[in-house]
Amino acid sequence: MYGVNGKLLQNQYKDFLSDYSTWNQKSHAKDWLLYPQNIGENLSIDETALSYDELYTIITNKKDKGKAGSIVAIIQGTKTDTVIEIFNKIPLKTRNKVQEITLDMAPNMELIVKKSFPNATLVTDRFHVQKLAVEALQEIRIKHRWEAIDTENEAIEKAKYHKKKFNPEILENGETKKQLLARSRYLLYKRENKWTDNQKERAKILFDIYPDLKTAYQLTTELSNIFHQTTNKIYAFTKLAKWHEKVNQAGFKSFNTISRTIINHYKTILNYFDNRSTNASAESFNAKIKAFRSKFRGVRSIEFFLFRLTNLYA
Repeated sequence: MYGVNGKLLQNQYKDFLSDYSTWNQKSHAKDWLLYPQNIGENLSIDETALSYDELYTIITNKKDKGKAGSIVAIIQGTKTDTVIEIFNKIPLKTRNKVQEITLDMAPNMELIVKKSFPNATLVTDRFHVQKLAVEALQEIRIKHRWEAIDTENEAIEKAKYHKKKFNPEILENGETKKQLLARSRYLLYKRENKWTDNQKERAKILFDIYPDLKTAYQLTTELSNIFHQTTNKIYAFTKLAKWHEKVNQAGFKSFNTISRTIINHYKTILNYFDNRSTNASAESFNAKIKAFRSKFRGVRSIEFFLFRLTNLYA
């Protein structure tokens, strides 16, 4: 449009108008970037993809809330030894200032934090714990949906064989079981007090036909309530133990896996209740990277992309 060559314009900016050519981190930008001056007491660590298969470990300072001064480090890959080696370029005295770091439950991230920031308390992001429960709940719904599809297919084939018209079972809200299970996806993500009238009706039918889904929904809600409503670490420990017992009684394999995961990470999960810290700032920063990448239609040059990103957020 208007005869402007976008690629040429970008190259002009890159080579002549910007400070990219004299950028002091350009030589190693693709491998690592460090901004030790941005280290604060509370950090977040996470991984994100800058392009399709290019994973990077990113540490941000929560204090700056995704604005200028947020980026502490961007390191290519998630390999423990490599990331630790790069962090060791920052003086230990500076790294010892960090009091708390939020992270997911990836063992490599946990080891990186322990080795690189010895004074920091590790806090498992509660949203990752809750997400596991939501995924387990949806897994049960999806299993029932496939069963409903198989049952319907068998009924259709049987009707054809006997040269009869297939008449699906219609539930009281006008849906088939297959439709009920497909359309219940979003209500299972929501709290009961947020349901619309249609969702309330659908949920009643769903839970009457599939009581295991009702139990799984209750377990998911109870786990969420522990994080939302509990302020004391000791009380939280007791409530998580009771939740564990309910999971054992329910007998859901996926929820038992979550319970074991919580047991294996209980110390860092319970640390959440000290300051109620989450990895929301890291997730928000990842979203900004994706938006930034989308705006410029992908990443042609990792180094130049990082130059522009750090100009805004480092």
